Amino acid sequence: MLSNLNGWHLLILILVVLLIFGAPKLPGLARSLGQSMRIFRSEVKAMKDDDGKDSASSGSTNASTESGNDKPAKPAS
Repeated sequence: MLSNLNGWHLLILILVVLLIFGAPKLPGLARSLGQSMRIFRSEVKAMKDDDGKDSASSGSTNASTESGNDKPAKPAS
C-alpha cells in the first residue's frame, strides 16, 4: 500500500494534514508523537531486559532444584 506512494501523493497528504490540524498545531503534534515514540521504545527495551533476566534466573533455579532433592514428593491424603 505505501510502496505505491510517489511525490505527488505525499504532497497532497501533507496539504490535507495542514488543512485539518492547522500550521500552529503541527509542532505540538510532532513533539507529542516524538514523546510517545520515546516512551514506547523505552518500554519495549525494559520488556526485553526483563525477559533476559527472567530466562537467566529460571535457568539457574531449574539447575538447583534438579540436583537438590532426589526424593519424590508424597501424595496429599
